[in-house]
Amino acid sequence: MKLTILGGGGFRVPLVYGALLADHGEGRVTEVTLHDTDPRRLDAVARVLAEQAGDSPAAPRVRVTTDLDEAVLLADFVFSAIRVGGLEGRAADERIALDEGVLGQETVGAGGVAYGLRTVPVAMDVARRVARLAPDAWVINFTNPAGLVTEAMSRVLGDRVIGICDSPVGLGRRVARVLGADPATAWIDYVGLNHLGWLRGLRVDGRDRLPDLLADDRALSSVEEGRLFGTDWLRSLGAIPNEYLHYYYFNRETVRAYREAERTRGAFLRAQQAGFYDAMRMPGTPALATWRRTLAEREATYMAANREAAGAGERADEDLESGGYEKVALALMRAIARDERATLVLNVRNRGTLSVLDADAVVEVPCLVDANGAHPVAVDPLPLHAVGLVTAVKAVEREVLTAADSGSVSAAVRAFALHPLVDSVGVARRLVDGYRAGHPGLAYLTAR
Repeated sequence: MKLTILGGGGFRVPLVYGALLADHGEGRVTEVTLHDTDPRRLDAVARVLAEQAGDSPAAPRVRVTTDLDEAVLLADFVFSAIRVGGLEGRAADERIALDEGVLGQETVGAGGVAYGLRTVPVAMDVARRVARLAPDAWVINFTNPAGLVTEAMSRVLGDRVIGICDSPVGLGRRVARVLGADPATAWIDYVGLNHLGWLRGLRVDGRDRLPDLLADDRALSSVEEGRLFGTDWLRSLGAIPNEYLHYYYFNRETVRAYREAERTRGAFLRAQQAGFYDAMRMPGTPALATWRRTLAEREATYMAANREAAGAGERADEDLESGGYEKVALALMRAIARDERATLVLNVRNRGTLSVLDADAVVEVPCLVDANGAHPVAVDPLPLHAVGLVTAVKAVEREVLTAADSGSVSAAVRAFALHPLVDSVGVARRLVDGYRAGHPGLAYLTAR
């Protein structure tokens, strides 16, 4: 079975390959094709994978290419993990937004809108190539903003594109562990959009254990979200929000922390990964050890500005392991390829799951997965405060899609202006001007 990874020179690709190495079942992936626009990054990652594989005779064969059509041709699965504009683009997204006093995070606020405007046209091109060259392939989308990009690609591929994220997995795992439950068997009642969802229950043997956690201040404060949001706020919500909701609930504090930080997250990752890829150009560099050391530093500094704003301290040791998106990807692929039924939180078309959104809106909800794809499970309605955020952000995503399709500057301005974390139409207009000047990938925005 052929797996193609787009963005195959990306830093987290070895996580996916490690999960494939642990899969010894029938019908497993036997060939991995890595595609990237940067041959030096491809070479670096290929060296890491070669050390991971060692002498294993069952290790999937790895091929690398800079030809997108060659990579996609007759693939069984396509993992899309591209970063349009690279980390230089992410750093610019953050800086331009912060100069206007608003959040520039890569998936939330102005930064997320800018990244979406840059990424959607490229993702649509990928979708059309997959439809033409690998019509039976399933696309698993890791590319951020994951919900928005999945919805864009679904306009070409329908339900054969499924988005994944490790945030709900990590949240469910942390809550289950503190309750002494097995994360693999607990039912997670999670609903929302990508990076905008809430864990509303965790059922073990048919009983919801979340009320027990919310009533236990010591246990609740031991969970990262308890330290990040504060236990009183979690009890007030009656739910555990996805960590990315910290940008909404504590926006002023987070923006201040980002502006006072020595450098933004994007700037940190740009420098860190440049160091990694530069080191990998040296023939004697121990590839796997260098990658592992860089990964550990990356995980330890995740959402550092938010934790500083909340006074949450350093990440706990148990939270430093990988969020598990590679495990979600493998479980999804297995369920489809082998009809091994699984329940996973995924980004899929709504199909009536949330009544406040139309059928084609991509949502992040529990799904039953089998050989026919992912099927969203019926969920209880969202409370009104969550409806407000979800519908507002979905409206923003739709304006991004309109702008990407038409090149409309007005639609791009609306996308920024309607976002809950952008507080002025004037700011929105200046953001569009700033991003168009800073990103060649937005040169297509010319129509009014």
